[in-house]
Formats: sequence, C-alpha cells, structure tokens
Amino acid sequence: MSTLASARFLDLHILQSVPYSNLNRDDTNSVKKLRYGGVVRTRVSSQCWKRSIRLQLEAAQGDAAMRTRRLADELRRFLRDERGWSEELATRAGIYTVVASSIGAEAPKKKSKDADESDAEQAEVPWGTKAMIYIPASAVAELAVIAEKHQDALAAAADLKPGVAEKDAVKAAIAVLPREEIDKVLRSRNGVINLTGRMLAELDGAAVDGAVQVAHAMTTHATGVEIDYFAAVDDITAAWGDTTGSAHMGRGEYSAGTFYRYLTIDLDELLGNCGDLAAARNLAAAFVEAAITAMPHAKKNSTAPNTFPDMVAVSVRADRPVSYASAFERAVPADAASGFAAPSISALTAYAAAVDTLMGASRAPKLRRYASILDVGDQGLGERVASIDELAEQAIAAAFAGRDKA
Repeated sequence: MSTLASARFLDLHILQSVPYSNLNRDDTNSVKKLRYGGVVRTRVSSQCWKRSIRLQLEAAQGDAAMRTRRLADELRRFLRDERGWSEELATRAGIYTVVASSIGAEAPKKKSKDADESDAEQAEVPWGTKAMIYIPASAVAELAVIAEKHQDALAAAADLKPGVAEKDAVKAAIAVLPREEIDKVLRSRNGVINLTGRMLAELDGAAVDGAVQVAHAMTTHATGVEIDYFAAVDDITAAWGDTTGSAHMGRGEYSAGTFYRYLTIDLDELLGNCGDLAAARNLAAAFVEAAITAMPHAKKNSTAPNTFPDMVAVSVRADRPVSYASAFERAVPADAASGFAAPSISALTAYAAAVDTLMGASRAPKLRRYASILDVGDQGLGERVASIDELAEQAIAAAFAGRDKA
C-alpha cells in the first residue's frame, strides 16, 4: 500500500506542562522516574497514558472494548439482568462458555478460612479465562445469543465444580456449546482493537498487530520528588476539643514538569486492520484528538492536573516514524522568565530542523505543522496553525491523500 500512497506514518509530538501531581505510580505508590542524559526525570508509562486515550476514544466512538479475565462473570450478569435467566443457569452458561473456548478457563480458588474478604487472590470468583482477553463489549451479547440457542442443553447439564479435571471439564463444555462459534466471537474486533492491537496466543487468528506506537512520556528536564504529609481531621474530635490528633495520617509523592510525549500511527497497518478506508480515516482522526486531549486520572481529585498541551507538532512521513526524544537528551535548563515550557519548545524546534537536515531531503516529511502557545516560525516544525482542530484536519488530510485512488 505504501507504494501507492505518499504517506505511511503520522507522528505526534506533544509538549505538556503538568503541575503538582502523580499521574502514574509504581508498586510502592512512588512517582515513576527514569534516568536519561545523566539526570533523573519524571516518567508516565505508555500504558497509563494509552489507557486514558483508549477510554476517551471509546466514549467518542460509542464502541467500547473490554479487557478482562472475568468473561464468565460478565456473561452471567448479562444473561441474568438482560435476558431474565435464573442466577443458577446464567452462572452455568458463563462457565461453560469460557471452558468450551480455545482460550480455556481456570477454576476459582477456594477462599481460605483466614483470608480477608477483600483479598482478590483468595476470593472465590467464577471461572476466569486462562489469558486476559480483549474483545468488543458487544461480544458479550453475541455470546449470550449462542447460549440462548443451547439453553435447553445448558439446563440439562451438570454444574462444573472447581475440583473437576480440566480435560473432563472441556469435554463436558464442548458437548453442550459449539467451540467454533464461541471462538469466532472472541476473534472479533472493533475500532480501538484495530488501533491498539491485541495479543492472544491461545486463540489462532485472534492476534492483531497494533497500528499505533506510544512512547513513555518524560520530562524534558531534571525533576525532584515532593513528599506531601497529610492528615485527615476527625470532625467530632475537632468540635469537642477533648484530644489532639487526627483520624488518619499519611504521605504521598508528587512531581511536576514539562513532558515530551510521542505517538505515531502506522497508516498501512491501520488500513489493513480495518479493511475500509473511511473507517481507518475516522479512527486515525479520533485517535489524534484523544491523544492530544486525554489525561491520566490518577489522583485527579486531589491534584486536578487538567492542563492542555503547550505545543503539538505533527509530521506525516512516507519512510519511517521519527521520535524527537533526543532533543531532550541534554536536560533543558529553566528559563527564569518562563520556566521549562518555552525552552522546551525551542529545543524541540531546533532538534527537528537539525534531524531533518541530517536525514536528507529524500526523507523529509510530507507535511509538518504545529500549534503552540508560542510562535517559533517555520524553522523545524513547519507552518504554525491557529488551533488543534486545524492541525488535526491538515494532518489527516495529508496522511490519507491519494489513498482513495489506491
């Protein structure tokens, strides 16, 4: 396809200043960090920001996807609440469905006598799929249709108990429900899966190569971590004044900085996944919008870090994607008059110009545009446009130019 169209990759370069916050924590609730260029920066993982993008994209498209191991439980709930099945029969249908699938299922763990009620590892939950699945949310209703066609057989079947041997459970399940029909539903995909991809080795033909790449966001400069000590006041204690202290005390880690974010769409891959030019174009446009505007939600109620990017630059390329992360290998020093945002914009602009000169005219982008709080002229990022809407419109038009004739 790339030989027929002038563009294959749509790169997004985003600079965004975020105030006191912790957008993405590690397993100890600490700010995620990395060392780059000899200094420590604040980091937000690609998974974190990509999830926020995905959720916003799904809401805008009205076509959600579901990532879960608890398909049996969701199918049970659907059959009970939406189709009026009894709890017992709906539960059996959910279990038989996942056991009959090629993905397979694991029996629930029995809750130990001394386990805490909130212990997820010990809780007795319906049979989970052996691997986490990623399917359109609408697939649950499709699986319910299969169960309804075999409702009499399910009603006559025996419950699968946790202690049953796996091979016996599978044999019993596929005797009631058609594996091929279930697997076909589990292979189905929607727009967001076509964009982000899916890894599911347990089911032949279910894997989808992702059309988007998302880098870990990092600050353009060195950062430190702020420790916030906090206390929750007991209102009755405070009103009575009979003792000192608080109901709860704790501490949290926070940071702040200007982040460089990089994302790219492989247009050939997206079109191959969608099989439809209009659908691919619509998805690419929706992804660009969500990539620019979505924010991670961690600690949003206590920090409200709802900033908008200081700069967004797009490059439409025919040969390969190009990240500008190396613009910040040397940590940007703060400008006494304008902080980190302005010098970060200048560093990005200068690097873009330098790397394009280095790559040569034959590898120059088909389109370069930017929208920014600062006007840096037409130096390395192309022409400045007035708004994000105009930027996205021009980027998508250039990305898909000529493809309708391919």
